[in-house]
Amino acid sequence: MATENLIKVAIADDHKIFRDGIKMALKDRAYLKILWEAEDGKDLMHKLKLKIPDVLLMDLRMPEMDGVNAISLIRKEYEEVKIIVLTMYDDQEMITKMMEMGANAYLTKTSDPEEIYNAILTCMNDDFYFNDLVNKAVLLKLQHKKQVRQFYPNPIKFSEKELKILQLIAEDKTTEEISKEVFLSPRTVETIRQNMKTKANAKTIAGLIMYAMRNKLIN
Repeated sequence: MATENLIKVAIADDHKIFRDGIKMALKDRAYLKILWEAEDGKDLMHKLKLKIPDVLLMDLRMPEMDGVNAISLIRKEYEEVKIIVLTMYDDQEMITKMMEMGANAYLTKTSDPEEIYNAILTCMNDDFYFNDLVNKAVLLKLQHKKQVRQFYPNPIKFSEKELKILQLIAEDKTTEEISKEVFLSPRTVETIRQNMKTKANAKTIAGLIMYAMRNKLIN
């Protein structure tokens, strides 16, 4: 594969030994290229201005600016970057918060190199990588019915076409697959997807899916 077609990966973590370990684990993997590494949140934001990666592997606890603040800024300025949180923390509230804020995947540092590699490829191909950790956190949050009623008292009305597309998104269908099933162009499907995110006040597709699940709009 030509160098310009490789997936450009950046690593943001304040522990050099961990960054070195990730670089070594991904060194000989197909389709990948390590673009740069950052030692803290401030360094991360500076390097993003110089070279934008396809995928960012990011810790949550970093000096200068932590990952929680960084992800908010990144989603405003670099929407196309796939963010994979890679951290020691497996707190379920933090997991759902990060996914709702715009993370494309959430992994712990105990994840093996194969899962990290698969997460990178999956995020590039399908936008999100949902593992057992994320699925469990999302499902547990959905069980808090009182909280759901408090924040979502009046579910938004979606058209039949929107609900059909929403269901297909939840089934992990690609834009091309959805367009064939609903007999619309891929561009139209993307427009409808964006409109639904706006309606639900969701920043990401993950946020839209969680909204739909909370309000039982999808199976």
